[in-house]
Amino acid sequence: MRQRIPVIAAKAGNFFLFFFLINSVTLFIFIHYSANPSNATRGQQSRLSVMDTFFISHGSPTLSIDESLPARGFLQAWQTKVFSQRPNSILVISAHWDTDFPSVNVVQRNDTIHDFYGFPKQMYDLKYPAPGAPELAKRVKDLLKASGIKHVNEDRKRGLDHGAWVPLMLMYPEADIPVCQLSVQMHHTGTYHYNIGKALAPLKEEGVLIIGSGSATHNLRALQFESSSISSWALEFDNWLKDALLEGRYEDVNHYEQKAPHAKKAHPWPEHIYPLHVAMGAAGANAKAELIHSSWHYGALSYSSYRFKTSR
Repeated sequence: MRQRIPVIAAKAGNFFLFFFLINSVTLFIFIHYSANPSNATRGQQSRLSVMDTFFISHGSPTLSIDESLPARGFLQAWQTKVFSQRPNSILVISAHWDTDFPSVNVVQRNDTIHDFYGFPKQMYDLKYPAPGAPELAKRVKDLLKASGIKHVNEDRKRGLDHGAWVPLMLMYPEADIPVCQLSVQMHHTGTYHYNIGKALAPLKEEGVLIIGSGSATHNLRALQFESSSISSWALEFDNWLKDALLEGRYEDVNHYEQKAPHAKKAHPWPEHIYPLHVAMGAAGANAKAELIHSSWHYGALSYSSYRFKTSR
């Protein structure tokens, strides 16, 4: 019995030493992160999965109220059927904000911009008061300037236009995720916007959901309000775009004006396709595109939407 006492004491001593070390490490971590909140943020970000990027065809503003549109049901099922991850914040590249230089909105709370005319009154009563994302806006600006873009403007008054808030209202109806909006430059090219996306790629690892919001086809003068058939030119362009994306022919999409059938008919002006290039560039050259929705409205307005699965 006398021989067992030193052994027991030694084991007890080892246990208390181990317990002391564990608690010391825990205390150090607590002090470290308390003194440096950014360290905690980076730790949280490191545990997040890399975000995929998306292109959403937002179609007509009536998507906000028209229950008959299949695209509305698609967006309402976003969190359950498409993308269950909850982002830290959302960056939307909208076709409805065209500027000379890239611009980000830097606000604490987003106003709802009703940038459409002649629609039912109830649409003008809709609000999407999502928090702003000023820290994300600064990060976007820094990334773009680091890529060689000299001028990146900050807009401290602008809220969310309907290219942003209409789909988000259906996707994240709680309006509790911070949102930042980035403009397009209609006088530039698809390649230019693809390179903007490439510059923003690090955001995917920081819990930011990047969404390009435009339209796969967008020729308002060619809409057929009384027709149920799809215009052949619109269908041919939409099918070409789908094949090019699913086959990974991103360079062809960057030069869609020369490569695609009926390109000028499908997009008389390029602002509604450029958000696609940003989402595509942010995903990366090896990303796999997936068609996640397809439907039509007014015979020529495609709601084709895509997911870009990034390499893990």
